[in-house]
Amino acid sequence: MVRVNAYAAPSATEPLVPTTIERRDVGATDVLIEIRYAGICHSDIHTVRGEWGPITYPQVVGHEIVGVVAEVGSEVTKHQVGDRVGVGCLVNSCRECENCRAGMEQYCLNGNVGTYASVDRDGTITQGGYSTHVVVDQDFVLRVPESIPFEKAAPLLCAGITTYSPLAHWKAGPGTRVAVVGMGGLGHMAVKIAHAMGATVTVLSQSLKKRDDGLALGADEYYATSDPDTFAALKNRFDLIVNTVSAPLDMDDYLRLLRLNGTLVIVGAPPEELPVHAFALSGQRRSFAGSGIGGIPETQEMLDFCAEHGIAPETELISADYINEAYERVLGSDVRYRFVIDIATLA
Repeated sequence: MVRVNAYAAPSATEPLVPTTIERRDVGATDVLIEIRYAGICHSDIHTVRGEWGPITYPQVVGHEIVGVVAEVGSEVTKHQVGDRVGVGCLVNSCRECENCRAGMEQYCLNGNVGTYASVDRDGTITQGGYSTHVVVDQDFVLRVPESIPFEKAAPLLCAGITTYSPLAHWKAGPGTRVAVVGMGGLGHMAVKIAHAMGATVTVLSQSLKKRDDGLALGADEYYATSDPDTFAALKNRFDLIVNTVSAPLDMDDYLRLLRLNGTLVIVGAPPEELPVHAFALSGQRRSFAGSGIGGIPETQEMLDFCAEHGIAPETELISADYINEAYERVLGSDVRYRFVIDIATLA
């Protein structure tokens, strides 16, 4: 075991604090990563505050991780010391069920191992990327292309893949009309990716205060959902709606914006229930769906796609001692558009 510096939540109600945690010794198929940058995801906040269920404290979160390979196990063939790599939301799965064999480890039928707040293969609780080092099996380590700015790459490992996966699955592209609900950490990535795929993109945000940003990032249109005329004007408009908002919305209002056979996909994860009336679905044979992150093959595909199209998140680089303030700003929608921790400030 190796002790490394980290920032942890001591409870659901206390601020995160500096600490040290143990990382396992590097096994035969393991990779030791010296973490350079870690993104702050809304999921981190939900988790440490116990909003998605009880967890074990102290807890280090962070599943948007990029760094450099510092050591490899004796049987590692996929990565070498010095490689630029990343780790997203998964660090293991059963690898035997039909979903894992299909490269969709995120839907492991036997339960995957999350990067944090999950039970690891040795029975310990996984600890995330707000730390200086992490040890991960080589099969769950991604290659970060050189053309992606390193200080901006981390949010791709959650925000990027969470929006890329449904856009790819529901075939966003030329001739399709995509609406993105919410213009935050997830939403701004959905706009960039859908635009690069060739779709016509509309942002649906509570207000127009980020309109200029949305249009600059690739949106063709931008509407305020606080304006009651918006829902009447856009009725039966979209093939795909990607809802990135982690708060309850009236799903029926958004479902009625779909065309025949259109789909509304939830990628934000509010803790509240989202009721839907049957007639909002049946009138135009609409679908109401959910999507998680991507599996390891699709996450690498996303990274390569972003490198090819020059896509990177809009980020604000912070030091570790700013994490608690950053959390409050995330909750207040006061970030454009993803906080990234400079892990050198933890050393």
